[in-house]
Amino acid sequence: MNPSGGPVLGMILKGYPRISETFISNEILLLEKLGFNLHLFSMRQPREAFTHESVKQIRARVDYLPETLIKPLPRLLYHNLILASKRPGVYAAALKTAWRRFLRTRKSATLKHLFQAGYLAHRLLPASGVTHLHAHFAHSPTSVAMFTSQLTGLPFSFTAHAKDIYTSDPRQLREKIELSRFVVTCTEYNRRHLLEISDNHETSIHRIYHGIDVDLFSGNYAEQQNSGQPYRILTIARLTAKKGLPTVLRALKLLTIQGLSLNHTLIGDGDDREKILALVNELGLTSVTRWLGTQPHHEVLEHYRNTDLFVLGCEVASNGDRDGIPNVLLESMAVGVPVVATDISAIPELVENGVSGLLVPPRQPERLAEAMQRMLTDQELRNRIIPIARQTVADAFDNRRLIQDLAEIYRSEGIGQRA
Repeated sequence: MNPSGGPVLGMILKGYPRISETFISNEILLLEKLGFNLHLFSMRQPREAFTHESVKQIRARVDYLPETLIKPLPRLLYHNLILASKRPGVYAAALKTAWRRFLRTRKSATLKHLFQAGYLAHRLLPASGVTHLHAHFAHSPTSVAMFTSQLTGLPFSFTAHAKDIYTSDPRQLREKIELSRFVVTCTEYNRRHLLEISDNHETSIHRIYHGIDVDLFSGNYAEQQNSGQPYRILTIARLTAKKGLPTVLRALKLLTIQGLSLNHTLIGDGDDREKILALVNELGLTSVTRWLGTQPHHEVLEHYRNTDLFVLGCEVASNGDRDGIPNVLLESMAVGVPVVATDISAIPELVENGVSGLLVPPRQPERLAEAMQRMLTDQELRNRIIPIARQTVADAFDNRRLIQDLAEIYRSEGIGQRA
């Protein structure tokens, strides 16, 4: 039910809540503060035992879709069969779309997404007040949104981020763009790529940066003067190929060979955990690098405040996956920690080389080590870069300003705001 009245924005998420997706929970909270009614539909249960404080402030109702196809199949079939009997022509059209998409990729997930959409349409949406569906991530959540739109007649839109763009079949993604009301993406690099995929289809594709809570991070401002040796270096990243962590570790090894005394903290977890930790051992960095796994926000803030340099080695993975603008770069710059990163994807939209940070090509540990040493030891460079970096974030990446741009798009579509 929708006790507050007014139109409701139904948001389809891959998982909720997720520690690594603070940009989504921040967006939801800020939209609520602007008076939007939201109802969240998550495709997966939470995978962490803790959440950020901001998540606890969100009032939106959350319903969870059946995660898999096999175990909940009776439930999925029940609601889909009833829906098909009530709207045979509509369901046949959605089934035809699903079959066409399956023939392109031969992925059984297409059937699961159709069944999840049928469950959502028949079990969860009636009496919810939802008038528009918006999915975060262009792959499976948008597939569910697209099928649900076909089954209910509700319009849908989606936000495309990073992996979901560059590992998706372009034909599948083009179809989603063409069927959607509008698309949002978080970098200009992404927007240009999506325009190319869509062949400049009439669907509007908007670039809105995620941004961060500037007050939260600027209020935890670190000292500009570095600590001297041993230098404190921080990396926060999912342990996946696109983060370029082997390059970071090899650069650290080069710095130790050159005689620099370092303490490196690595925060995050992911599929490549064993591979990364094995490389730490192989390079003889066990006394230099400490891995802390996933950490809550207040702990991360403390690490920002007690570091001399933030480093990330992002690259394009073999499957095409790549970052947009990692929020950790924004956070570091806002706190006053200088950053050294790579010049791929949209990172240059945030970091101007030699002005607000240092950028080097990916997969070049020698270049990365050189930039790290320069940023650690050149106090004049640090004094020049740090205030410019902080001002860049404050001017262009304040999420309270950026949310107004997103809200204006929703308002123009008559979506989800209380009268």
